[in-house]
Amino acid sequence: MVTTTDDDSDPFDAIVDAPFDAALSERYLIYALSTITARSLPDLRDGLKPVHRRLLWAMRLLKLDPGNAYKKSARVVGDVIGKYHPHGDVAVYDAMVRLAQDFSLRYPLVEGQGNFGNIDGDNAAAYRYTEARLTRTAIQLMAGLDEGTVDFVPTYNGEESEPEIFPGLFPNLLANGAIGIAVGMATSIPSHNVAEIIDAALMLIDNPQAEHAQLMEVFHGPDFATGGFVVDSPEAISHAYETGKGAFRVRGRFSTGRNPDGTWEETGIEKMGAGQWQLVVTEIPYMLAKGKLIEQIAALIGDRKLPILEDVRDESDEEIRLVLVPKSRNVDPELLKESLYRLTDLESRFSLNLNVLDSHRTPGVLGLRLLLQEWLYSQIDILLRRTRHRLDKIAARLELVSGYIIAYLNLDRIIEIIRHEDDPKAVMMAEFELTDRQAEAILNMRLRSLRKLEEMELRKEHAELLKEQDELNKLLESPARQRTRIKRDLANLRKDYAEDTPLGRRRTTIAQAARTVEFSMDAMIEKEPVTVILSARGWIRAAKGHVPLDGDFKFKEGDGPAFAFHAQTTDKILIALDNGRFYTVGADKLPGARGFGEPIRTMVDIDAEAHVVSAIPYKPKGQLLLASNIGRGFAAEMDELLAETRKGRAVMSTKPGVTLSIVREIPAEHDHVAVMGDNRKLVIFSLEELPIMSKGQGVTLQRYRDGGMADVITLRLEDGLSWTMGGESGRTRTEKDMQLWKVARGAAGRLPPVGFPRDNKFQG
Repeated sequence: MVTTTDDDSDPFDAIVDAPFDAALSERYLIYALSTITARSLPDLRDGLKPVHRRLLWAMRLLKLDPGNAYKKSARVVGDVIGKYHPHGDVAVYDAMVRLAQDFSLRYPLVEGQGNFGNIDGDNAAAYRYTEARLTRTAIQLMAGLDEGTVDFVPTYNGEESEPEIFPGLFPNLLANGAIGIAVGMATSIPSHNVAEIIDAALMLIDNPQAEHAQLMEVFHGPDFATGGFVVDSPEAISHAYETGKGAFRVRGRFSTGRNPDGTWEETGIEKMGAGQWQLVVTEIPYMLAKGKLIEQIAALIGDRKLPILEDVRDESDEEIRLVLVPKSRNVDPELLKESLYRLTDLESRFSLNLNVLDSHRTPGVLGLRLLLQEWLYSQIDILLRRTRHRLDKIAARLELVSGYIIAYLNLDRIIEIIRHEDDPKAVMMAEFELTDRQAEAILNMRLRSLRKLEEMELRKEHAELLKEQDELNKLLESPARQRTRIKRDLANLRKDYAEDTPLGRRRTTIAQAARTVEFSMDAMIEKEPVTVILSARGWIRAAKGHVPLDGDFKFKEGDGPAFAFHAQTTDKILIALDNGRFYTVGADKLPGARGFGEPIRTMVDIDAEAHVVSAIPYKPKGQLLLASNIGRGFAAEMDELLAETRKGRAVMSTKPGVTLSIVREIPAEHDHVAVMGDNRKLVIFSLEELPIMSKGQGVTLQRYRDGGMADVITLRLEDGLSWTMGGESGRTRTEKDMQLWKVARGAAGRLPPVGFPRDNKFQG
């Protein structure tokens, strides 16, 4: 933008004629870079975003150390937005609250007093009510700020300065993780165990060529603030850290089981006596509000989507305790657990995206090995800067101590010069070859410092400074010494976060899930007998119990019976249409039999011209005989006929004039197929000649000159054919000798035995 300083000039002179897309692109790029580098992505070196760094820096200047008194959060927020971070107070306070929440940060950096929110999802109190101070971890993260370890940059208004990064050895990036969304990129880093991070770093120091697989032997994966289980395989976890991208399945933790006698078992079940039991959740996945989880479970109970669960109770205090009461004591506990994992956020996914800013403020996704190497390089750089800063301090002090020693060696002459010379400083500098600082320091000495003991202490200090100077110079010159120093400092830091300390003990268990039960929604349906009735016009219902199939069922005017059979609520009903499509409906989803039911078309997407030709309960590994009106057909596995969507599954191929007309179950003991044509010709052939297909138009069952197929059935040849003779007696006739009609599949056949029904339909 062009500006002008002449108040009398035409404002239109400041307008720049430039292409809109170029101007927009330039400005958006500036915004995007600002969002990436100054807001959303953490710095690899200290793991902080600018707002968090400024919060901790402001608290340090307010002397809010762990041993000092708390100060109002409003004071901290005011200093941050007034001096360092010119953004909204709500956003700054929310960032501060997160730093204090032990369920958000694995190692909190702020110690809060008052209501800082809870794991239920409730917000913190306003900043005028809460107080805060730094934790010991935050002090370790900022250690060395006064030792020349980092650069200080001007604040947004140039009135103050702030550190570019924090130099502490605490590995905050991996220890506390980070989540952020920038422009065109994002970061998602879980928290980890400090002891494991340090162990992996020490391995890299000892062996810079260590492979990723070696690092994963000591670095096991996420360690969330809220505990839980990571149930992915070790291979999947390792691959995610190798590439810097992946995701973890995180599950809540059930309590250990308490028996009536007071003993405990690692079963997740609390036994209540008399065979009753309950499940208790004690840890939930990271970033899941407990209140939301309870709402999800309650909704499942209310909507009857989890019928094996009776109730959920929240008995939490400072510790999480969600009690899950099963419908009955016969419910499989493992099925209930698996159901909760599948249907609620008790199992959730946490993304891994190790996208960070490196030491050059360049964003990039790093694998674990490279990330640790870059962090170690930054720590060595900080060590060198601290060493040089200390050497400068030693040189300055040695200069003064050397001057003091010269003064003590020539004390009488020094006193004489001071008493009699008009310009004692110049005389001393000339006579004893002193620097300006040395002479000034001698002139500022107190009389009490002239005692002999002070001289001895100065000589001792001089020797110690020379020794320290020599050690530091060797440190600067030797990469091996630098690595040893980092190793020593890391080992000391590890003691504070060791596995046997309350803060360092691992909270999240890394264990691949071994599914003990096969999850199925059908397993949660209460098994009850029903009678399914499907009318001629496609209205379906289910009466409770197994009522007589020849009962007096009511239908709408103009409608009548078509299919009726016994089933269980756990059954799937296969609906076959004349267009060759099969649909699946759960028996538990069918309306009751008090009314006329509901049209089957409201449950599945059926073509308006299509008609139902069969309805039959699904049987695992069962087979059906499918035949078209032109005498073609095949056998189909019931497992292949189940449809998972409302659109159904195309099974028999049809075309104009050709329809699916017969669907019959094939009993396991049957070995032959009988086909009757409209021309009253009968063919019987071996069931082995009937192919098993999942889709198609089938093979020719019987050959016709005119007409088509009337009926088809399977039978046991040894038993022969049976049919009802009709009349008042209702006598059934059986013809066992069927050898005259037994031919190869596709034959024309011959007339059936005398007395076979004139409608050309088999019995059954």
